[in-house]
Amino acid sequence: MTFRSAIVFAAEAVEPGTTTATIVIVVSLLALVIFGTIVVLMLYGKLWFRAYMSGAYVRLSTLIGMTFRQVNPRIIVEAKIMAVQAGVGSDPKTGISTERLEAHFLARGNVPNVISAIIAAHRAGMDLDFDRAAAIDLAGRDVLDAVRTSVYPKVIDCPDPKKSRKPTLSAIARNGVELRVSARVTVRTNLAQLIGGATEDTVVARVGEGIITSIGSADSHLDVLENPDRISKAVLARGLDAQTAFEIVSIDIADIDVGENIGARLQADQAEADTRVAQATAERRRAEAVAQEQAMKARVAENRAHVVLAEAEVPQAMAAAFREGRFYANGPE
Repeated sequence: MTFRSAIVFAAEAVEPGTTTATIVIVVSLLALVIFGTIVVLMLYGKLWFRAYMSGAYVRLSTLIGMTFRQVNPRIIVEAKIMAVQAGVGSDPKTGISTERLEAHFLARGNVPNVISAIIAAHRAGMDLDFDRAAAIDLAGRDVLDAVRTSVYPKVIDCPDPKKSRKPTLSAIARNGVELRVSARVTVRTNLAQLIGGATEDTVVARVGEGIITSIGSADSHLDVLENPDRISKAVLARGLDAQTAFEIVSIDIADIDVGENIGARLQADQAEADTRVAQATAERRRAEAVAQEQAMKARVAENRAHVVLAEAEVPQAMAAAFREGRFYANGPE
């Protein structure tokens, strides 16, 4: 019941002959309606009038219902005003309506961020409707940052100093010389693959792997130092941005330094290891010779023991012969 209908009802109800109780009820009802109207206007009147004057009309009953649905009416109205003023609120392709804004808010989405992203994409001539923007936002991605990155490509350090302990990538050419490289990757967001696409960490890892592989295939580190762009061309030709949320624009070598001669050090380590193996083999052979010598000495001692035992049996045999009369001083008779 509106304020005008309440006045008409009160005027019709209060007729000659009406009792005092009826008059009190009518006046109380009229006061209640007036009080409720004032409260509603105080809570939602300014917001409703602002939406009405901006061309983003929202019914007063809808604003009241938002409160009961635990939706912030101010956020919804401001988002719709932004869309209408930017010229995308009435576009049937974008599909921005009060009901969709409420649904996205109830799904714990960032409504202002989504609308700002749609406006930025519309200004840049990009195809981004409300459904895709809401899906990107609910997937946990910053849709506004994605649109900005798509318009203004950003630079990613490879390796990332915030996530890597080493400031450079270490790669070894075929001649064994180490090169320490740091690169900068310029990427733009691929909105078509933003949902389900790999993140920045995957791009950095793939670029690092491509740089190491490119340097490792070079015959000499001097070839890489003479033409650093060969690394960028080789890495870009591999299509490292496949199945990622980004499109690689360029790969620039920021710094390249000559490190250690890993090949020479490995050869020296190998020679030292071979020397140790030879020494160990010689020592083993010497130990085997000593052991064999000791074995021969033991055999000699054993043979001597047998001789001594045999010599000890001779007197016993002679004594037995004397006792048996088989042994004569002048020989047998």
